[in-house]
Amino acid sequence: MKRAALPYALVTCLAFTACASAADVPPGMHAGTLEHANYRIDIPEKWNGDLVMLMHGYQPVGAPNATPMEPADATSVFLKEGYAVAQSQFASQGWAVSDAIADNERLRQYFEKTYARPGHTYLYGFSLGGLAAAASIERYPHAYTGAMITCGLTVSTPDFLARGVVEPLAAFDALIPGVIPDLAAPASPPGISPDDIAKAMQAHPAQAALLEKRLQETPETLPPLFALYYMALRELEGRAGGMPVDNRKTDYKGYGDDTDLNRRIHRYAGSPGAMSYAQQNVTLTGHVGIPLVMQWNTFDPTIPSRFHGVYPDQVRAAGNGKWLTVLPATGNSHCDFTDADTTAAFHTLVGKAKAPGH
Repeated sequence: MKRAALPYALVTCLAFTACASAADVPPGMHAGTLEHANYRIDIPEKWNGDLVMLMHGYQPVGAPNATPMEPADATSVFLKEGYAVAQSQFASQGWAVSDAIADNERLRQYFEKTYARPGHTYLYGFSLGGLAAAASIERYPHAYTGAMITCGLTVSTPDFLARGVVEPLAAFDALIPGVIPDLAAPASPPGISPDDIAKAMQAHPAQAALLEKRLQETPETLPPLFALYYMALRELEGRAGGMPVDNRKTDYKGYGDDTDLNRRIHRYAGSPGAMSYAQQNVTLTGHVGIPLVMQWNTFDPTIPSRFHGVYPDQVRAAGNGKWLTVLPATGNSHCDFTDADTTAAFHTLVGKAKAPGH
């Protein structure tokens, strides 16, 4: 006699510790720690059975964290739509891409085993969390129904460090020397003052104008941006064990007299171990197999528009353009989205995920 196949729901229950429907899961906020990473899970009163995993952006090392973990601003948007939201604080701060990927996946599995297996799981990442989100859907292609990335730093770490961090800092040092410390020297300070950068720019207006034009910034946005990039680089050097960028053969362009700039610019020999660390944490491939919705701000001083098309082009080059939707840019600062913007982008994602053939 042929044995009848087990119902799918029962198979799912047998595979996980928890076997509960959405109606059985208690609503409210649930917080704790997994492998040294604080987390919070928010379940609305009328949970629709679907889950949003949320990956937050860059946090400077030493920034205070509340207990329980405070929700990201977009959390309320998803809760109002009936979705549960799970988010990890990540085990470390700074360039915590490797921790973010591991901690997010650990939390996703914990949710399934402790509460219920969602009908659909979506991934949302913003800013640096966008890089971790892109890497997560590449590494765990079967874990998610779809993903949304806003104001995302979706550029492979080695490329962003070279073009987005070391190049601007080294160019500033070549054009306006005496302000930026040696980027690779162990004795260099962990941070620099935006005020010192602003004063130097005011004293050298012609050189400052070249930097602003080339880097798509303004006199107001460049000083804090240089301070942020310098701090992030020094923190990552600590993780990686040295300088992660080698610019000895790089030919820099777009800074006025490029011949003179390339003659005077500081050249750094990258540490092989640090460069390998940057490549592993993380290099994107563009290999996605689920709907992906992306959106940036019209003017983003932290992640300028010259980086916005990098990952979409990578996805298309990998032959996966059918999964990608890039929404029109909006807003005039980093991660400048209204709740209505976030809701509309998420509705687009869900619509793509539920379309025939997906």
